[in-house]
Amino acid sequence: MKSRIKDLPLRDVQNLADNRGIDIQKVGIKNVDVPLIIQRKGKDNQVVYAKAQICASLDMNFKGTHMSRFMEILNEWREKELLGVDIKGCLEAIKQRLDAKAAQVKFVFKYFIEKQAPVSKQKSLMAYDCSFEGILEENKYKFYLGVKVPVTTLCPCSKEISDYSAHNQRAIIKVVISYDETEHIWLEDLISEIEKTASCEVYPLLKREDEKYVTEHAYDNPKFVEDVLRDIVLNFRNNKKIKYFEAEVESLESIHNHSAWAYQLETKG
Repeated sequence: MKSRIKDLPLRDVQNLADNRGIDIQKVGIKNVDVPLIIQRKGKDNQVVYAKAQICASLDMNFKGTHMSRFMEILNEWREKELLGVDIKGCLEAIKQRLDAKAAQVKFVFKYFIEKQAPVSKQKSLMAYDCSFEGILEENKYKFYLGVKVPVTTLCPCSKEISDYSAHNQRAIIKVVISYDETEHIWLEDLISEIEKTASCEVYPLLKREDEKYVTEHAYDNPKFVEDVLRDIVLNFRNNKKIKYFEAEVESLESIHNHSAWAYQLETKG
């Protein structure tokens, strides 16, 4: 006798009513491994490995969300050539398919830029931690572009009080900016502007002549974390595209067992 079990409809538990009267602000999936195609400035696109977090609001009347639909949407969008602001379409799809009032997606990834050593001109790849984040609430869309840039800082106080030399160290500049979807800021341009605020850039490959240049350049350009942060703030204030920014500078001190740190958040207009 043929079994009829497979013909029975599967019960949709997520769509059952919930009587606790609580709207959930965010529910979804995180730490999803996904390849993304990122548009590059003036070059071929770059495929990156990203960690994704994707979520939506859940109405109080429903017991649960449909987690599989998040993966379906990610699978569709991983093949698109993203500029960042383009993820608005992804959020619109989330809201529509999950009947949600709000949606959010964030991609965190390594982005590689070819850098040329300052004297030898040898080229190599530098990796930067970057992020695209989009939030769509009702019909209001916000996009956030994030970068984490390693640089060198040299202490002005150490240079002033020492008979010779001065302590320097690697510093990490973290920035998140927001701008309208009608505008665009390339990752390459943002990273380059941030690197200019430091005592010196960091390079993945240096020959002896390059190391001499980097050491002397940093010595001629001493900066506290406060100096670096203020230069970033002035830069972003003068950039008419940027509507919001958050910046922090952490100096991984070479003569202390702690970091020096400075932070600023501003919304323009």
